[in-house]
Amino acid sequence: MILTTTPHVEGYNIREYKGIVTGETIIGANFMKDLFAGIRDIVGGRSSSYEKVLRKAKDTAMDEMIQRAQEMGANAIVGIDIDYETIGESNSMLMVATSGTAVVI
Repeated sequence: MILTTTPHVEGYNIREYKGIVTGETIIGANFMKDLFAGIRDIVGGRSSSYEKVLRKAKDTAMDEMIQRAQEMGANAIVGIDIDYETIGESNSMLMVATSGTAVVI
């Protein structure tokens, strides 16, 4: 599966547009509470443990989007967008949402 944030893939022609595909994942309240409570654990302004959790959430949302594109018969996703949003009561959860256009190249 070819993945790109651009509207096309250089060197390839889009033969068919299959439709919009999405993927979503939500990191629960404990993550966000721990994130702010764990400030003392951040060394050099970064926390590798939380970065790993965010990366895992992004990867999960991307994998879900890819699976949906494959089910549609696509072999590429163009125009990918990744969004991070806080949701829930007191913004206690983080949602990672991905979207793009499934295509055949």
